[in-house]
Amino acid sequence: MRRNRNAFTLIELLVVIAIIAILIALLVPAVQKVRESAARTQCQNNIRQIGIGMHNYHDVRKTLPASMGFSGCCWGTWPIPLMPYIEQDPLYKVYTNWGGADANGPRYGAAPNTGVTTQRLSIFTCPSDNSNTPIGAMTNNNYAVNHGNTGNAQQATLNGVVFGGAPFGRAKKAFDARGISTIQGIGDGSSNTIMLAEIRQGQGSDLRGFFWWGDAAAFTTYNLPNSTTPDVIYTPGYCKSEPGFPCHGAPTATDPANMSARSRHTGGINTIMCDASVRFVSETVSIGSWRAIGTARASDIPGPDAN
Repeated sequence: MRRNRNAFTLIELLVVIAIIAILIALLVPAVQKVRESAARTQCQNNIRQIGIGMHNYHDVRKTLPASMGFSGCCWGTWPIPLMPYIEQDPLYKVYTNWGGADANGPRYGAAPNTGVTTQRLSIFTCPSDNSNTPIGAMTNNNYAVNHGNTGNAQQATLNGVVFGGAPFGRAKKAFDARGISTIQGIGDGSSNTIMLAEIRQGQGSDLRGFFWWGDAAAFTTYNLPNSTTPDVIYTPGYCKSEPGFPCHGAPTATDPANMSARSRHTGGINTIMCDASVRFVSETVSIGSWRAIGTARASDIPGPDAN
């Protein structure tokens, strides 16, 4: 007489569990890949909208905005004058003393300016990165303007590298957010010169990505994207080195304050050129091509690996 079985045997149950585990192991990387692809696309959309805002600013003011105010680090950087052109006019109207000095009003870290610098704006945030607030509630962010091919201070030469001009630099006079370049004045060609690129947000007290402050508002092409060479911040307290994200806080004449383009995307970074074309640049790009697309008036031609 046969007996009907109404349940799995232990072996059958283990086989089913093993099959499910294998399917999950195959599915998880695929889901992660889809998520990263979506995050990279959103990041590209962000950088495109910023680039369009830069061109709209240029159409009205006849130059690109300055990377920072005339007095330097702490009295305004490029995100503020750009805000009316990226649908953030209410925040623009809150910020005071752009391009001034301590004698004229507050820095980025004092009221009413903290009403702006504590805002987490999606257009300035890459979803692939980890958001951070290094000082109080003020935000780190993910995009920086191009300061050329030497250091943050745009040294004339740095270890034999000759400065080839840049689309952004410090404002030429107080309270004036207009910058040093016009699109037409980029002699190397707007399609051959980076306008803006990704940077990673430092964690904890790390000020990388803190673009309300002049030093972090710009990147350079002196080192490659996602470089293993450390970024340099002016003081150790604002540097938190991590694997794949190195930095140190002891600048010297030959190793000055300098921040590289970086991202958490696999293989490279998003950029936008001065003609508003978005490009993903591989971290294996040659240093010659990378520095060539970092210059605005050097008469250098980037190689095909920069496209």
